[in-house]
Amino acid sequence: MAGDVLGVTLRGVQAVEVEVETEITSGLFSFSIVGLPDAAVRESRERTRAALRAIGLPLTGKVAVNLAPADLPKEGSLLDLSIAAALVGRISGRPFSRPAVYLGELSLDGRLRATRGAVPAAMLARFLGRPLICPSANAPEVGLVEGVEAYGFETLAQVLDYQGGRSSPDPIQYVPSPEWVPDASLPDLSDVKGQLMARRAAEIAAAGHHNILLVGSPGSGKTMIARCLQGILPPLSKDEFLETLLIRSAVGMPVPPDRRRPFRQVHHTASAVSICGGGNDLRPGEVSLAHRGMLFLDEFTEFRRDLTEALRQPLEDGFITVTRASGSVTYPSRVLLVLAANPCPCGHFGDALEKCSCQPQEVERYRRKLSGPMMDRVDLYVSVPRLSPQELLDLKSAPGEPSSVVRARVAAARKRQWARGKELGVWCNAELPERFLKSSESLSSEGRKELTSSAQTLRLTGRGVVRVLRVARTIADLKGDSLIGPEAVMEALAFRQGSVLS
Repeated sequence: MAGDVLGVTLRGVQAVEVEVETEITSGLFSFSIVGLPDAAVRESRERTRAALRAIGLPLTGKVAVNLAPADLPKEGSLLDLSIAAALVGRISGRPFSRPAVYLGELSLDGRLRATRGAVPAAMLARFLGRPLICPSANAPEVGLVEGVEAYGFETLAQVLDYQGGRSSPDPIQYVPSPEWVPDASLPDLSDVKGQLMARRAAEIAAAGHHNILLVGSPGSGKTMIARCLQGILPPLSKDEFLETLLIRSAVGMPVPPDRRRPFRQVHHTASAVSICGGGNDLRPGEVSLAHRGMLFLDEFTEFRRDLTEALRQPLEDGFITVTRASGSVTYPSRVLLVLAANPCPCGHFGDALEKCSCQPQEVERYRRKLSGPMMDRVDLYVSVPRLSPQELLDLKSAPGEPSSVVRARVAAARKRQWARGKELGVWCNAELPERFLKSSESLSSEGRKELTSSAQTLRLTGRGVVRVLRVARTIADLKGDSLIGPEAVMEALAFRQGSVLS
């Protein structure tokens, strides 16, 4: 009987099966749950007892519930429904018609409430070959998982009718992830006056998923360009969409309206735990919530040094391992990092319109906030000069290309990358392995000569050489070239000729 009822707990973004065992003996009433439950799981005693009483099955005697494996921490309200189902099976003494995986939170009157973790639970049920029984409110996200048999219910009574063979509900239908629709609320690139270098860098960053740093005086348009970059990112592929959906479901975030890429903007007062992940339940941080999307850190020089240094490993490896006394969890963190910063404390160093009022030692102290290893992980350094009021209000100047035109080029370049990356197991040029970038299949002999001579002059690190090659590969893809030529290498080097904060 116990094996017929499987619940679910989360370990990071992965669902782990929990076998629910029950025992009811005579004596004064007591209700105990063992198996490393957290506070939310222990409180399910009251929710389960009230829900069973609401459907005419009051609990009496000594009730014991064991959540196996006993050494695995259990968290949240995900196990309410499985505990109730196991107790009903114990009281009735009859096995259910079909062994299943149960997920859901109970209200006191027996209704089922939506809970986080529906997508990981659906993937676990698919792997186990069992149907998933969940609240109807979780049906929209469960329906995005292909190949799983799942049923959504409003109340505990409906679940018991189904398991007792008294009803035959229709399973949750698979619905392909919705198509991507441009966000009309985002600024358009045609609204950006001038800033040709920044516009070009934004296009390259979007096409190859390359990290970018925008430096300029206040009001120069750094944040606007970052928002425009969000609007030219290509839609998520089917597999990428499921990756992001898995993370969002694990933390209880709503289902995205379409395949738009995640966008997370973090304030400089954020903690290292909020960005990297952690806490008592090892939740993912912003660097994981932005997986396959864009992480925007405005006023980057105002972030604490320990926080910015903590981003080095996830930016390089594409994942982050959060380790605490309660355990260790690994989260994906393939993000497009967009940084915006002022050139000095007052913000006007090098500004043609206003004189900088900072002392030299203040500027030096300000720029030391950014370490060399961190800047080595940035692919594109861009200076964003402030325009004069005359330039901003000039109606005769021709507008730049709209986001729709740039987005089409970015999408075409991404298609080339996806076609190339199928054999290599990568999705974009930012993930291309070094051996492929340096091979004759990718780098022309002229491009190799140009990079060799320039790398010595610019004193590029080994990581810097690889990142230049990745950017050059993206520039070649935007042009439709199969090989990285010297022009692509020179343009990539132009965006890396020393940090604009140096």
